[in-house]
Amino acid sequence: KKRYLQAVGALSKAFALAVPHEEALAIRDEVGLFQEIRASLIKATLSSVERTPEEIEAAVQQLVSRAVSGQEVVDIFAASGLDKPDISILSDEFLAEVRALPQKNLAVETLRKLLQDEIKVRLRKNVVQSRAFAEMLEEALNKYHNRAIVAAQVIEELIAIAKEMREAQRRGEKLGLSEDEAAFYDALAANESAVEVLGDGTLKKIAQELVDRVRKNVTVDWSKRENARAQLRVLVKRILRKYGYPPDKQEKATELVLEQTEVLCGDWILS
Repeated sequence: KKRYLQAVGALSKAFALAVPHEEALAIRDEVGLFQEIRASLIKATLSSVERTPEEIEAAVQQLVSRAVSGQEVVDIFAASGLDKPDISILSDEFLAEVRALPQKNLAVETLRKLLQDEIKVRLRKNVVQSRAFAEMLEEALNKYHNRAIVAAQVIEELIAIAKEMREAQRRGEKLGLSEDEAAFYDALAANESAVEVLGDGTLKKIAQELVDRVRKNVTVDWSKRENARAQLRVLVKRILRKYGYPPDKQEKATELVLEQTEVLCGDWILS
């Protein structure tokens, strides 16, 4: 039994590294079967208190694999190479399954890994969202680790964060914004007074113009050249003033837009 558990653990790590190679995908079902058997052996012989970190990791992988349907491969350990996060794994059905787990520490670990992976993916596209959700996750886990709240309470907080992530992803789509435009919109909307004064419609127009104008003015090394940064800063402020963005908030908004530009410009230049 020990040799089997070790062998499947090693296989799972190798599989995660090989995905999404065609040869790895061809044996996905077999790997899943081995992981199911391994998880069942662990569940039958160990209590949640006795589980090692490696065994919890295997159980998390097995649980997450059940939330993946069809030919879609989601690797929460950052090995899938997907450009866009798969929000469907945070469906209400899956979250309900996690909430119902009798091993509450396993539920916490599952949600933590999923949310951390989601935050890492968003960092490549949306600085404001990734930062906000990272702070929310850290705050919830700190309360749990400091025993300010019990496992059942932190599970509810993590599920609430997961649902907020899902809604944040949909907000840009509802506004009719592209992924890049939504990222700039979030940078502008980080200032609540701007949202109150200008409203979604005007912020949407600003975000769209910023993407169009800034994209045309970035170069490969713009972030390392102070004169190039200064020119972009002037361009951003000019657009903000054009639409009446609150003057006392323009500096902070400009810095956020430039920070967001640094994240997105790599794809812009390549395209």
